[in-house]
Amino acid sequence: MLSVPLIFDCDTGIDDSLALVYLLAHPGADVRAVLSTGGNVPTDVVCGNNLAWLQLCGRDDIEVCLGADGPLESPLMTTEDTHGPLGIGYAQLPTPISTKSSRDAADAWIEITAEKPGEIVGLVTGPLTNLALAIRRDPLLPSRLRRLIIMGGVFHHGGNTTPTSEWNIAVDPEAAKEVFAAFGVDGAPRPIVCPLDLTETIRMTPDHVGRLAAQAESSPVEQPGPDDEPGTRSTTSNVIIRHLVDAVRFYFEFHESQSEGYIAHMHDPFAAAVAIDPSIAVTRSACVDVETVGSLTRGTTVADEREFWGRPVNAEIATSTDPELFFDDLIERVAAFARAHTTAR
Repeated sequence: MLSVPLIFDCDTGIDDSLALVYLLAHPGADVRAVLSTGGNVPTDVVCGNNLAWLQLCGRDDIEVCLGADGPLESPLMTTEDTHGPLGIGYAQLPTPISTKSSRDAADAWIEITAEKPGEIVGLVTGPLTNLALAIRRDPLLPSRLRRLIIMGGVFHHGGNTTPTSEWNIAVDPEAAKEVFAAFGVDGAPRPIVCPLDLTETIRMTPDHVGRLAAQAESSPVEQPGPDDEPGTRSTTSNVIIRHLVDAVRFYFEFHESQSEGYIAHMHDPFAAAVAIDPSIAVTRSACVDVETVGSLTRGTTVADEREFWGRPVNAEIATSTDPELFFDDLIERVAAFARAHTTAR
């Protein structure tokens, strides 16, 4: 399998964390830089999380860049109630030894794509602030990307931040509006958008966690459940699995507290899989724009699929996939990576 050179821009985040480990585990992904943006937690905390996960996984050779302190025009919203006080649930990662890059996230977008025009795939699983700032500095950047995958938005489904908006877009609607306007025109690819409509079908269950631990040969094989004491900490032998279990347990507990069941929506790992292989998702074409001024609808993504606006199509919206095939792949790859990492240590 030929590897895809990737820029991963994220707001790590529990599901961002699993997405990052999945990318590191996948032979089809060549992560060139991990860019940190404020969203689930503040930007500096995101950056620390990214450095810590890369160190834990033996990949502190990958550049980590600090992004913008907050959105283009509004105060930063964070969601520690969803992801924990540090954004990684109950996981307590070792303090990283490596440090962030000397260049900021926007410059990394510009310079990495300039070095390899037409080759780099962009994956954004947080607010689009860093990419919007990069495009402001270099309007030709979009035309240099091979493709762009955005985890964000919602179209024919309820929102998770307001009745009509999804978190990543709601944090910085102005950035999202600018990014969508810059793609699908002048040689820039149409982004593949992975919205809540689809990503809320990517439901991780305790069984998936148990299978992951078993395939990683981690002992004991722990399978969190709703009858466990909240905040139970993992004692399993594999260090990567242990921290993932601690992170995901918090996510299970959050979703249960929202009356969604003892499950976890794994939005970002699915978007990572689409970045590597877009064929896993069926898409439909649309012109996507973002509402920035509505008193009730700010942050809402709107898709014109019938050419009401008379504007060019600028996005491909992912509409369906096979969730269990996705989880089979994720579990197999992350388990093998965690098992090999422990063996190497």
